[in-house]
Amino acid sequence: MANTVSAFPAKRFFVEMLTRDIELQDAILDMLDNCVDGALRQNQVNVPQNIERPYEGRFAHIDFNKDGLTITDNCGGIPRDLAESYAFRMGRPDKERDAQIPTVGMYGIGMKRAIFKIGKASTVSSQHNGAGFAVEIDSAWMEDDQNWTLPIIERQLNFAANGTCITVTSLHDQISHLFSADKTDFEETFRKSVTSNYSLIIEKGFSVVVNGREIESKMIGLMFDPETIGGEGIAPYLYQGNVNGVEVNLAIGLYRDLPSEEENEEEILGRNHKENAGWTVICNDRVVVYCDKTRLTGWGEAGVPNYHSQFIAISGTVVFKSNDATQLPVTTTKRGIDGNSETYLIVKDIMRDGLRHFTSFTNKWKSHTPERKELQGKSLSIEALKISSSIPEASWSVVRKDFGGRRFVPALPSPTVENPEKQIRFSKRLSDIEVVAEFLFDDKKKSPGDVGEACFDTIFKRATK
Repeated sequence: MANTVSAFPAKRFFVEMLTRDIELQDAILDMLDNCVDGALRQNQVNVPQNIERPYEGRFAHIDFNKDGLTITDNCGGIPRDLAESYAFRMGRPDKERDAQIPTVGMYGIGMKRAIFKIGKASTVSSQHNGAGFAVEIDSAWMEDDQNWTLPIIERQLNFAANGTCITVTSLHDQISHLFSADKTDFEETFRKSVTSNYSLIIEKGFSVVVNGREIESKMIGLMFDPETIGGEGIAPYLYQGNVNGVEVNLAIGLYRDLPSEEENEEEILGRNHKENAGWTVICNDRVVVYCDKTRLTGWGEAGVPNYHSQFIAISGTVVFKSNDATQLPVTTTKRGIDGNSETYLIVKDIMRDGLRHFTSFTNKWKSHTPERKELQGKSLSIEALKISSSIPEASWSVVRKDFGGRRFVPALPSPTVENPEKQIRFSKRLSDIEVVAEFLFDDKKKSPGDVGEACFDTIFKRATK
């Protein structure tokens, strides 16, 4: 009779449980995160000359089809001693590793989880300081609960630059199906996801190529009227501070003109004009929440109205930065916010304050007047995270609450109230609207707004004769 019980882990647990709650595209993005982390480590050794583009020259190439996936980078490679002691373990044994590097990885499972999610076999080849090696994972190892070591093979790789190449084969059937270009639109969906999540990193010089096509960045600009300084005008609400050891930069404002009547009507009918509206949350350069319009980012609570078509011009960005990834309000998948994080709850209060500022502004300017058109025409579009440098020190105010920091609250203009315009809104059957449109314009395709305005103008002329 044995005097001990077995508490040894089963690989099936890691393979199935670790991958169950992560989407395929997020698993691939985890591998891309590792490339960026490698670039950051290299920047610790060789400080980049251009601080505005610290990733200049670094790249990750991702290629996939029904037979496999390969991701290749030139981000420094994995040191041999690190490969032997840490890189292939199921979890991070040393929480102090990368303590001075602004990553988002906390648990050391990203690469392994991605491999398990995609296929049953993999080869990881890496070159660091000119020395190369390869580690192979096959299906037999995946099924053997007794074998927790992997052979590491010294190999002359002759990479043009130090970096890593991961190849995953023996794909799971559903993954092979998704990677088949003639069966699904996964590639285009994934490309959009990379654009959403990595635009800031790409803007800072990193290159991502997916199946031979380079990803372009898409940075959202906010409207800024230089006359706002010292007076009224359109400008974003800004906050800068340090909350619980995390550097925070926040900007919210209008990224486009206020919606027209036609856009409001189309939004109600479900036609999308809100693509860039809402809050985007960035942790250590990675986007973890993109254009959110729910309670997660403060909509529909604490005096902030629920998102609807009237607010399609409002966009906000909040950036968290820390050398200690465990302090960031990010989930383990790195694609979501921990809504219970004390740091995030403090910042969320500031986010709601900014939202109230601009939802109130849009409420005041519902009417489509010449004054509104002139107001919007004065503004320039400037990248959200660069506007703070245009604000003089004297225009910032100190935040007196416990978390401190400083804030810029723009003096947004109000419409002149002399003979204000009001909206008239009602609904009629489309067939009836087309009959009236044909009668008034000889064109039944005229917009409902034009038809309603013409009806009012006709009756108004008769009423004022």
